Amino acid sequence: MLGKLNWAAVPFDQPIPLIASAIVGLLLLALIVWIVLKGWVPYLWTEWITSVDHKRIGIMYALLASVMLLRGFADAIMMRAQQALAFQAPGYLPPEHYDQVFSAHGTLMIFFVAMPFVIGLMNFVVPLQLGARDVAFPTLNSVGFWLTASGALLVNVSLVVGEFARTGWLPYPPLSELAYSPGVGVDYYLWAIQISGVGTLLAGVNLVTTVLKIHAPGMTYLRMPMFCWTTLASNLLIVAAFPILTATLAMLLLDRYLGFHFFSNDAGGNVMMFMNLIWVWGHPEVYILILPAFGVFSEVTATFSGKPLFGYRSMVAATMVICVLSFMVWLHHFFTMGAGADVNAIFGIATMIIAVPTGVKIFNWLFTFYGGRIVYATPTLWSIGFMVTFVIGGMTGVLLAVPPADFVLHNSLFLVAHFHNVVIGGVLFGAFAGYSYWFPKAFGFRLHEGLGKAAFWCWIVGFYVAFMPLYGLGLMGMTRRMQHYDVAAWHPWLLVAAAGAVIIFAGIVLQILQLVVSIRRREALRDLTGDPWNGRSLEWATASPPPAFNFAVLPEIIGEEPYWSMKRQALEQAGMGEEPAYADIEMPKNSPTGFVCAFFASIMGFALIWHIWWMVMAAALGAFATFVVFAWRDEAEYVVPADEAARIDRANRSARGAALAQTEALR
Repeated sequence: MLGKLNWAAVPFDQPIPLIASAIVGLLLLALIVWIVLKGWVPYLWTEWITSVDHKRIGIMYALLASVMLLRGFADAIMMRAQQALAFQAPGYLPPEHYDQVFSAHGTLMIFFVAMPFVIGLMNFVVPLQLGARDVAFPTLNSVGFWLTASGALLVNVSLVVGEFARTGWLPYPPLSELAYSPGVGVDYYLWAIQISGVGTLLAGVNLVTTVLKIHAPGMTYLRMPMFCWTTLASNLLIVAAFPILTATLAMLLLDRYLGFHFFSNDAGGNVMMFMNLIWVWGHPEVYILILPAFGVFSEVTATFSGKPLFGYRSMVAATMVICVLSFMVWLHHFFTMGAGADVNAIFGIATMIIAVPTGVKIFNWLFTFYGGRIVYATPTLWSIGFMVTFVIGGMTGVLLAVPPADFVLHNSLFLVAHFHNVVIGGVLFGAFAGYSYWFPKAFGFRLHEGLGKAAFWCWIVGFYVAFMPLYGLGLMGMTRRMQHYDVAAWHPWLLVAAAGAVIIFAGIVLQILQLVVSIRRREALRDLTGDPWNGRSLEWATASPPPAFNFAVLPEIIGEEPYWSMKRQALEQAGMGEEPAYADIEMPKNSPTGFVCAFFASIMGFALIWHIWWMVMAAALGAFATFVVFAWRDEAEYVVPADEAARIDRANRSARGAALAQTEALR
């Protein structure tokens, strides 16, 4: 009846996951009770859970990423503590638990922190920057988000029912094959990533279509903000690369469930083919994550230097060159596999070449700052911290692109330090810069600057203290994934790395405190103008937070910085100009389709993991029925009357006019 599921699946003999699960369960229960007592359930259902508004979905992506960051960082603290204590001692984590911790850490941080954060920023900002009302496929957008949340749920369920993979964040065979991993840990990984991967692919199709097809009048491609270009490149990579991941993991599932031999040496299989396929996805994935962060830094540097982005067209070219070259470097992940000197040389050179367009971007950001009136707000600090940190990570990456050096360093902590150097210093710093930059637009009030800057300094100091020692340890010969060790020279550096993790933890605490304090002081931090940073692109032309329809009348785009031109024109005319002609606006209706599909996907994934076949069939029928009901809807849209749009827009124009008058007085 319940397949392989029984009481032995609950780890009663392991206090750490049980206590952690109990705490999380109690917190969730308390949150649910609080929401019910406050009477917020109808509001959450109608305004958030069933919303198809790209802004609400973008915020929910960022919230999911933030929650998973706490979970993933808890794993990181556990690993650093284990290695600090495990010199000539077993430490406090048994080997099988330690293996699950580092596997869950990598999986959560890449798939459920970095990916949702950048997709959330793209979802929220891109339609506003394009002068559009929403993304191309609003309901599909909701489905994509809830499927991502479903995958995150499955990873966390493994904490208390069963186990997680012990294979690392990429399940290399033969370790991930049934003979060597007979438990359900690898199955949790595979189904969680398959489900969330479908959600990511839906988001990619949606955003590519939006950027290519849905623009305000006059918004040509070379008038799009830089963030839209990096969004296009990132999502083109998603559309090209994620089907490869889906097919690769599907083949591994067939190996495990039906006895196929795609990735085992029996019956003509080939373990090496898994490496090939997973890294054909895996290296573009790095650029899927970093390109949107590059777009954030482009917006921030232009805004806070008070200048147009230097070398806009060269930035566009560099972005699209990275998009193409990212598919030509994957083999540097297995230089040691015996491909031969010629093949290794070609991919080593390609890896060095891809550093060139990235260098172009760094110089363009520096030249944007040069000669400008730089405002050292929190987003600016994240951007400057990124430039310094990412350049170091990039140089170590070029070093690893040299095959002889990679032979020495490929499985050492040097590689771990390099990877975190670019992912934390690039992707996470970019996400935090975007979060602090666009937060006033999303919620109508600014974040507390003092606490934001304190969090930045804790993060950047903590990062260097935590990860620079790992470069030295890698050069000293310490390999990855070590649960204990007996080399005395390594121990002091691992203690320093653990101290760095504690400093980063202080940064996270300050970010939480910043959010709490900002919410409590939101009236004092209120943004009435919609443009708290004196921005240059169209998202700042709307109210904060924007109405559901974004723009009461779609703007006419003239030039590369349309909103900056509008502000200059309004200052010259000493007012906001003539009122536009308002009309009724059609908007997509909210739909529970995404939430219901994710509900059935979660049940189906859990049932497939535990081989509960009747539950698999029931969940599949439920998901199919949901799509049938959605397809047969009679009314897919509602109308915002012209009077309502005019009322909202007049209030925004009045506040903006007052702000412009104040700006003119200061001049």
